Amino acid sequence: MTNHIEKALTAKGINLPTPAAPVASYVPAVEVNGLIHISGQVSMNDGQLITGRLGDNMSLEEGQQAAKACALMVAAQIMKAAGSLDRVDRIVKLGVFVNSTADYTDHPKVANGCSDMMEVIFGAAGQHARSAVGVASLPLGVAVEVDAIIALKPE
Repeated sequence: MTNHIEKALTAKGINLPTPAAPVASYVPAVEVNGLIHISGQVSMNDGQLITGRLGDNMSLEEGQQAAKACALMVAAQIMKAAGSLDRVDRIVKLGVFVNSTADYTDHPKVANGCSDMMEVIFGAAGQHARSAVGVASLPLGVAVEVDAIIALKPE
């Protein structure tokens, strides 16, 4: 399998992180009937958790960066599970969970950090359906968590 997408990312100066190991009783990815389901990936940068709460101690821009970091981790998990990002036919759906105060309402803008990065990585195939919701807390105090459903090209 060629690695055109990975080479294009390198040319853009974008490096995927090492896929994170599960922190509980689950697997990072499950492939069924041509779809990969990626478990929730938390916001991390260089192995360090990105923690905080939107509407409290994080700005919109910091939340978008946390969501972008989740997108990169989702892509890393896809590559590990599929062997190459070139196997991706379409990013089908993202679920974006934002650690936020009860009165915070810019969840979709935070989630754009992830959505925009999917288009950078996959082009038109990165356009997707999405949920963006606020939650009272996330594992390990992270700012954002993203899960995904990805359609693969037939082998």
